[in-house]
Parts: sequence; C-alpha cells; structure tokens
Amino acid sequence: MKIPRNNYPSQFEDLTTTTEHIRRALAAGDYILDETVARFERRFAAYLGARYAVGVNSGTDALVLALTAIGIGPGDEVITVANTFHATVLAITTVGATPVLVDCEPDTYLMDLAATEAACGPKTRAILAVHLFGRTLDMDRLTAIAHTHGIAIVEDCAQAVGGTWAGRRVGTFGLAAAFSFHPSKNLGAAGDAGAVVTSDPEIARTVQILRGLGQDGQNNHIALGVNSKLDTLQAIVLDTKLDHLDRWNTARRRIAARYIEALARIGIRAPLAPTAPGDHVYHLLQVAVPHRDTVLRQLRDDGIDAVVRYPVPIHHQPAFADYTFGEFPHAEDQAANTLCLPIRPDLTDTDIDYVCRHLHTALTTQEIHA
Repeated sequence: MKIPRNNYPSQFEDLTTTTEHIRRALAAGDYILDETVARFERRFAAYLGARYAVGVNSGTDALVLALTAIGIGPGDEVITVANTFHATVLAITTVGATPVLVDCEPDTYLMDLAATEAACGPKTRAILAVHLFGRTLDMDRLTAIAHTHGIAIVEDCAQAVGGTWAGRRVGTFGLAAAFSFHPSKNLGAAGDAGAVVTSDPEIARTVQILRGLGQDGQNNHIALGVNSKLDTLQAIVLDTKLDHLDRWNTARRRIAARYIEALARIGIRAPLAPTAPGDHVYHLLQVAVPHRDTVLRQLRDDGIDAVVRYPVPIHHQPAFADYTFGEFPHAEDQAANTLCLPIRPDLTDTDIDYVCRHLHTALTTQEIHA
C-alpha cells in the first residue's frame, strides 16, 4: 500500500472538459493575459471578497511584486517569522529591504505576535504575515499592532487559500496579499503560478504594470518591471478547480480531525485544532515525533510519503549568512522534531489508519532500540 502526498487526477472530476478548454486556447492562440486569465482573476477576487486579483508567474513573484507595489525598498525593515519557507524572506531581500525575524509559537507554529510587536522599530515598514501550514493568524491582534505602529501588512497566503479569520477570507486584511498556486497547494495549477490580491486600485494597477515589463500600453515602459504573467493554460486549470476549493478544504479539516484523534491514542502531539474565530485548511499536517529522521525513513520505506517542512530555519540558511537575526528556539525545535503526514482531500479512513498504524510501529521500534 502506498500513501502519496498528492493525487492530481482526483482534482479533475471531468478532465475531458478541462482538456477541451485547453485545446481551444491552444488553437485560438490566446496565450498571454487573455480573457481566460481575466476571468479567473475576477472570480478569485470575488471568492476572497477582494476587489482585485492580479495573476503572476509564481507565489514568490507575488510576494516580491506586492512588497514593491506598496513601496518597500532599501532602508526598510520587514518583520516575518523564522520558520517560514525561504521565498518569504527572499522576497524581502529581493526588494532591497532588511528582514527582521521573530520566533514562532510552540503550540501553533505561527509567528509569535508578542515578539512581532516587540520587533517593531523606527525602520519597520511592514509585517509579512505568514498563514503557515494553512492555519490563520490572529488578524484582529495583528491589524491592531500594525495600526499602533503605523506599518503595513502584507499577507503570505501561499499555504492558506480559502482560510478565514472571523469569517473573512485571509488575503483581505492587509494592503496586499500573495498567493501561490504551485501544484502542491490546496488550489494548485499544473505548473507554477501565483496572484497578488488587493482592494487598493493603485496597488493593483502597479502590479499589473510591473508584471508586464513595466509597460503602460505597448512599448511605453514607465517602470522597471519584470516578466511575470499568469499563463492562460494555468488559468484554465485554476478556474476549473476554484469551484471545488471549499469542499476540498472541508475534507482536509475532517481528515485532520481523524488524524489528530488517532495520533493522540499513540501519544503523538499534533498542533491543536483552531478555535473560533480562527481557521485551518490543513495544507500541511505537522506532528512532533521522537527520533524524527529515523521514523521518517521508516515511513517512507513503508510507502508513506511523509516529508519535513522545513528542516533548516531561515536564520541557519547559508543564503542569509550576511544578515544578523538572533536565536529562535521554537523554530529550531519545529525544524528538528516535526514531520508532515500525507493529507489530501481524497484520503480515506483506511488510508489514515494505515499511516497511523505504521507510525506507531516505527515509534515502537525506535523505543525498543533506544
């Protein structure tokens, strides 16, 4: 028996319809920012409750363009969390700003908001708020911090598409938000893709210009932009899947609840389920296990596609060696002791029981040999 992380065919209830849309697009030659892209942008913005969504080449580009569009640059400091993916901090450095890291909370792995407020200083221009693993940050508290200090919020929603805080979709609280549609995400393209979301028309227009080589009309380059456009074929895939996203996220929550119940019986700690008004769309299900690396190898040998996210925290990454960050013990604990179990909307109870049974066997084996 094998339990892979992804099951892409299950995401297309009618693959024939999708491929027919792609065939028509190929025949029509509408490849770059055509009406298909505009349609998905409108529908995605409406789904979130935002005014604008601007499709770009990747989630990383979305972060960079969002920060650029709100005016972040050299001399500015941007606060984010130490246990995020490399791209979050890379985006800050790409625009010339200085990343300021804070630790995560030990029970949720989300950025510590008390540490976030303490990190606000005279050079702080923004908080890059990461809804990590699919769990939503306390946006009431975060927006209050930002208001008190007069700084902007940019949301990194790469792992939390469809998540809510107090019934409001993440991606609509800050000046701008970045989404990734990498194939692994809850709403995934058939390649790389992303979007910047905002309700500010000036920010939306700036991103539209920047993504198209800084052009405002053909050959009228008014900014030093980039070439980062959402591909038409990816927009077709995303538009097809968008109608199913809420159902898939509901399934992820149900599967996570069964996992957490089963894991508790074998003494494994998973992050607590969120309480209202928070939410979790379970892009990843992190669990802390003893002898993590050995247990991981055993699970993979048993056909269970478990992974580690992220084994090297930002402050230990060689790419950021020129920056002074500090110590972040909770981020280091997560990096050293957690793994992610497979979680997909189509997992069955039998699949979950198989994973937990083999996890229990791997842990028992390690205890005997310890």
